[in-house]
Amino acid sequence: MLQLSGLRRLRLSAYLGVVGLSTALKIQERGYSVTIIAETLPSDPKTIRYTSHWAGAHHVSIAGDDVRQQKMDRETFRIMWDMSGNEAEGCFLRIPQTEFYCEERKQANILEVMPDFRYLGATELLAGSKSGVSFTTLTIDSPVYLNYLLSLFLSRGGRVQRAAIQHISQVAEGAFCRAPNAIVICAGMGARTLGGVEDKDVYPIRGQTVLLRAPWIRFGVTQSSLDGLWTYVIPRRSGDVIVGGTKIDNDWYPNPRPETTADILSRALTLCPELAPPFLSQDGQTIRNPNPTVEDLQPIIIESGCGLRPARKGGIRLETEQHETISGNVVQIVHNYGHGGYGYQSSWGSANIAVALLDGVLKEVKANPET
Repeated sequence: MLQLSGLRRLRLSAYLGVVGLSTALKIQERGYSVTIIAETLPSDPKTIRYTSHWAGAHHVSIAGDDVRQQKMDRETFRIMWDMSGNEAEGCFLRIPQTEFYCEERKQANILEVMPDFRYLGATELLAGSKSGVSFTTLTIDSPVYLNYLLSLFLSRGGRVQRAAIQHISQVAEGAFCRAPNAIVICAGMGARTLGGVEDKDVYPIRGQTVLLRAPWIRFGVTQSSLDGLWTYVIPRRSGDVIVGGTKIDNDWYPNPRPETTADILSRALTLCPELAPPFLSQDGQTIRNPNPTVEDLQPIIIESGCGLRPARKGGIRLETEQHETISGNVVQIVHNYGHGGYGYQSSWGSANIAVALLDGVLKEVKANPET
């Protein structure tokens, strides 16, 4: 017979990204005991196997008509906005953001809920853009934020077990720690190959970026193009700036391509010529370079990077199932993966849904102890 109080809960993340960390923290808030099992941690060196490190990231929803996604994004923004004014201020930068679109947008923009939102006038548009908006949002310093979330999880009594998991049965049967009553799977790209899940609807969207040192940039700007490409400039609180990018389905190449780096820098400089370092005149005045080139950006390049966004056909998988071990024990499973490029934007919102699903299956177990 199972008693709900005092049960040990386990959530599983193959690669401990922003979705897994947010979900673990939300589960802790419900009073559950949580152990994270992960192959890669935020404090590890950057790797192609861990996408969250490479993200820009800023909060600009592109949920479109997806009502569930809209709700998750708005809930996440509200939580992040509060965090950016309190204990986690160092992880965020509040900035004015401008979005330029290559097409006319007749319907209401989902970003109308953002602070200081307004539509751009015709004279404010860049060449090649047919509409645009501006608003206030925030950017996230990804490595800093990830390590903050992990430290918060540990400070609340959470446990971390480093392991490479081949099959969820290994976790369900207690191979790495005490056998759990529930597993929450936030495996990112790992959901494609993790035994017991093996979701072939999961696929990578490769993104490549360049990290610059440009502390004078304190605004964000993005422009779309007719070929589906987005160029963006995302400053961080630290003074670093992420510029990008690319979105290529099923491209597994693990290293930055030099020709792509050159293209990103060229596009970013056209969009935001202020990226070029200013210089001092003979009388000590700061002067902007009137005709900057990509070569002017070379001294401020920190690194080029690429990551594999863990997308999924059909969208984010937020659902439950049961897993029966070889010994006949039944473990409740909650899935929360397949966020693609929306991980930071929907992290807290999807975590709340996952926790509600977890509460539901555990209440069902309590009500039916013989199952």
